[in-house]
Amino acid sequence: MADAVDGSLADGGRRGWAIRHWAGLRNGVVILVVWEFLGRFGLVAGGALPAPSAILARFWLDRGDYPEHVVATLWGASAGFLIGNAIAVLAGMLFVLSPVASRLSRGINIAIFSVPSIAISPILVLTLSGMAPRIVLAAISCYFVTMTATVIGLTQIDQRTADVIRAYGGGRWKVMRLVRLRSAMPVILGGLQVAAPNAVLGAILAEFGGGGRWGLGNYLLGSLGRADPARLWGIGLVATAIAGLAYLVFALISQRVTGASRAVTVTTSVPPLRAAGGDNTVAKVLLVAGSIALPLILWWVFVKALGVPELIARTPYGVFEHLFLLDSSPAARAKLLQALAQTLPITLVGMAAGLAAAFLLAVSSRLYPGVTRAFMPIALFTQTMPLIATIPLLVLLLGRGWSVTLWITISVTFFPAFITLAQGISMVPRAALDVPRAYGASAWKEMRLVSIPASLPYLFAATRLTVPRALLGVMIAEWLATGKGLGNLLNQSRGYLDYGMIWTVATVSVLVSIAFYQLVVVAERRVLGRLGMQTAE
Repeated sequence: MADAVDGSLADGGRRGWAIRHWAGLRNGVVILVVWEFLGRFGLVAGGALPAPSAILARFWLDRGDYPEHVVATLWGASAGFLIGNAIAVLAGMLFVLSPVASRLSRGINIAIFSVPSIAISPILVLTLSGMAPRIVLAAISCYFVTMTATVIGLTQIDQRTADVIRAYGGGRWKVMRLVRLRSAMPVILGGLQVAAPNAVLGAILAEFGGGGRWGLGNYLLGSLGRADPARLWGIGLVATAIAGLAYLVFALISQRVTGASRAVTVTTSVPPLRAAGGDNTVAKVLLVAGSIALPLILWWVFVKALGVPELIARTPYGVFEHLFLLDSSPAARAKLLQALAQTLPITLVGMAAGLAAAFLLAVSSRLYPGVTRAFMPIALFTQTMPLIATIPLLVLLLGRGWSVTLWITISVTFFPAFITLAQGISMVPRAALDVPRAYGASAWKEMRLVSIPASLPYLFAATRLTVPRALLGVMIAEWLATGKGLGNLLNQSRGYLDYGMIWTVATVSVLVSIAFYQLVVVAERRVLGRLGMQTAE
């Protein structure tokens, strides 16, 4: 009897799997057919959206161009992936073993998370040579997500197993090796799954405008002025395939290692560890001061260690001097303030719109699952396609006005926010949902009274996650499309060899992202604190 029940359940599981995958395949085919029709008859933006058949034909004609560009991008992305993730895992282990190191490194970690890649790409090109800018930017793109996943995985263990090791005389390293690392493996693999396409994007961003010959970023830049939408779409789709394949490889590794495929959402803040300094106020103040000073010290060491001329590489004092102490400082400040006035409003509007769209779809995913399944193929495609490859295509479709910037900002913020919110809503305890159901509440009333309030921590996590992505999207759009704001100022400064302004824009963009991030954290603490919920440290 039990065997029959187990067989029935297995058949039901296989049937459900087949139905879900058939629905995804069907939706994909429908999208391709509609796309072919629209492209074949030039019904979108006067032919700016070519038919899939035309893209494939162009790709076949250009097939000889791709191998060396793809190899160059893969080489930089792979080296950066290995280096960045090795540092991330070691750093995560250090932060778990040493709360003091965790608190001192908080400023660096938030800065790395918040930095818009487009802002530091010119800095890396100026100070490094060869493949180094691609490798470094790919490593930076990987670091935060894997480090955070490592810390989460290492801290979420069954303490009884650690107690057994300690009872037999094992120390912290023994517990780390035998318990924490083994327990954390699924979460770390989930972080690597997200980091893999990030490395591809980082390498392409460093190639874009880096002055090299090979790489998909260089190929894309060289193709922008040729008025050939099919070639641009081909390059974009190849970049998408590489990023998607990188994601899939680690999804399969994760499935093989853990025995099941699990959806992992990496939070944007490191979970609280043991308090460093106890109740000693002086120690806490020193740790905060150290966490602020450490990024500046490392910046200074980086510039001095490279031995780059002071005309090109600026220390923190050099940026301050450029803005406030030189005869040209008033003009530099005016340019910077004008650019900020153009960038910040569209960033805030796009981020709010992206969060609103993510919230509505997350709620709909619970109330109307069919809508979400139909929409997901498009959403997944837009997120695996590297941003630097997406923007030229959107410019062809939408032009160079504010609408393209807004659309880009919404697209880059929507998906990670949606995944985080959907996970939060799905994790509401079933017992909490049974109460309104027992009183005959509708699905919407249940959502409004229970699910949405219970998922507020995930809403704030989604907001923290979207802050740097929104600014990154706006700055790349300004660089490539609109000719306004911080992105355009950064591009102009490269053309004029205005190294002081390049470093200033990079610094200010990082500070803006950090300021937005901290404002969200403050709001989170106040709102969730009043509701008695756990907040991010």
